[in-house]
Amino acid sequence: MSLEHAAAVESNGNYPGKGIGQPVGVAVLGKGTVGTEVLRLIAEFSSNLEHRIGGPIEVRGVAVSNVDKHKNAPEVQGLYLTDDAHELIDRDDVDVVVEVIGGIDYPRELVLKALRSGKSVVTANKALVAAHGSELADAANEAGVDLYYEAAVAAAIPVVGMLRRSLAGDKVERIAGIVNGTTNFILDAMASTGASYEDALAEATRLGYAEADPTADVEGHDAASKAAILASMGFHTRVTFDDVYCEGITNITAEDIAAAKRANQTIKLLAICERLYDEHGETRAVNARVHPTLVPNDHPLATVDKSYNAIFVEAEAAGRLMFYGNGAGGAPTASAVLGDLVGAARNKIHGGRAPAENPYADYPVVGFEEVTTRYHINMTVNDRVGVLADLARQFANSNVSLSAVRQEEAGDGAHLVVVTHQATERDLQDIVRRLADHEDVRSVNSVLRLQD
Repeated sequence: MSLEHAAAVESNGNYPGKGIGQPVGVAVLGKGTVGTEVLRLIAEFSSNLEHRIGGPIEVRGVAVSNVDKHKNAPEVQGLYLTDDAHELIDRDDVDVVVEVIGGIDYPRELVLKALRSGKSVVTANKALVAAHGSELADAANEAGVDLYYEAAVAAAIPVVGMLRRSLAGDKVERIAGIVNGTTNFILDAMASTGASYEDALAEATRLGYAEADPTADVEGHDAASKAAILASMGFHTRVTFDDVYCEGITNITAEDIAAAKRANQTIKLLAICERLYDEHGETRAVNARVHPTLVPNDHPLATVDKSYNAIFVEAEAAGRLMFYGNGAGGAPTASAVLGDLVGAARNKIHGGRAPAENPYADYPVVGFEEVTTRYHINMTVNDRVGVLADLARQFANSNVSLSAVRQEEAGDGAHLVVVTHQATERDLQDIVRRLADHEDVRSVNSVLRLQD
C-alpha cells in the first residue's frame, strides 16, 4: 500500500464509534468445533466481555449449512439460525462477522461481502488468508473496517498480534516455527517410540490429532498457508501460499529419526521465513518455505513435543523471542477468535481501527533455489577404495564444501553420511542429482536440511 493509499484510507472518516453502552451485533458463520466453542464462550463470558468492550455482544444469528442438524444444540437456543449467510451479513444490526467455516471460495465470497458492507471481520481461516489476504486487506482498507485473523496461524499463540503490534517498530529478520500439531505429534512419536511413519500416523488418527484425510497436514500445506501469513506480516510484503516452497513428512523414516538422534538432533517440520541480503547488507528479497529440518537438541524448538506449536522470531532490536502453546483445537482457536472479536467490537464502540496490513516494503519473493542452507545426506555406496575421494570431487564440482563425513559398514556396501557447509539450495539440489546418477551410489536414502 502506497503512502497516498494509506492517506486516502485514513481520510475515509475518523471511524467514529457507536458510543459506550451500545450493543455490538455479531454474525457467526459456521458452527463446527470452533464455531460451537466461540458461541459457548460468548455466552459464558458475556458480562466480562461487555466490561472489556464497553458494550454488550449480541449474537444476531448463526449461519449453518443444515439448520435441522443444529437447531437443538444448546449453544444456539434463543438465537436466530439460518442457512442463508448472505441474508445474515446484510442485516443492518450486524457490526462484526465471525467466519469459522473453512475452505476458500465460499468463505472468500462471504468475507468480501461483509467487508464491503462495512462490517469488520474476524476469521480463523488460514487457507483463505494465505490465498487471498491482499484482496481481503484491500477491501477492509477501502471500507475503513477491521480484518482480524489471529486464530489463522497458531490458535491461541498470539503470534499475529505480536507481529502486528508488539514488533511494529522493529525489524523482523527471521521466523521459524512448528505450526502444525499433527506433524509434530507424528515426528515426536517416531522419535520417542521408534515407530514407523505409518504407525505414528495411525496413532495420531486414533487420538484425533490427524484428520481422516491428513494430506493438508502431512504434505505441509497447512504449514505453508501459515508461513505465507507470517512472512507477509513480518516483512511487510505480500506473500501467498503459491510463493511458499512446501515439502511434507511422508518420506521421513525410522532410520532418519535414528540418524538424527546419533547426531544429537531431532527432526521437525518447520515453517521458515527469512530475509535475504545483498553484498551491502540490504534486504534484497524474502523467502518462505516448509520442510522437514534437523534441529540441534539444544535449540528451543527441539523440545517442543506432542501436538504443541512454537514460533521462534528473531528481530533486530528485540533479539530472539519464542512463542509456545496449543496451536490447534476448538477451545484454543476459539480463544484467539474471541480475542480478535473483543478488538473489533471495541473499535466499533470507541471508534478507530486496528493496525492494518501495510505491505509497503514490497520485497521480491524469491524461490527456494536462492536460499542458503545446509544438507545432511544419507546414502549407500559401493565399498571400494577411492569412493569417498571421488564423491568429494563431485561435491566440489557443485560448489558445495563438506563439513563432516561419517562412514558405516552396510553388508557389501557402506552407509555414507555427509553434512555440508552452507550453500545455495540450487547447488545442493545439483549435487543430490549428481549423486543419484553416480555409478558408485547405490541409493540416496534421505536428504534433510539443517537448522543452524
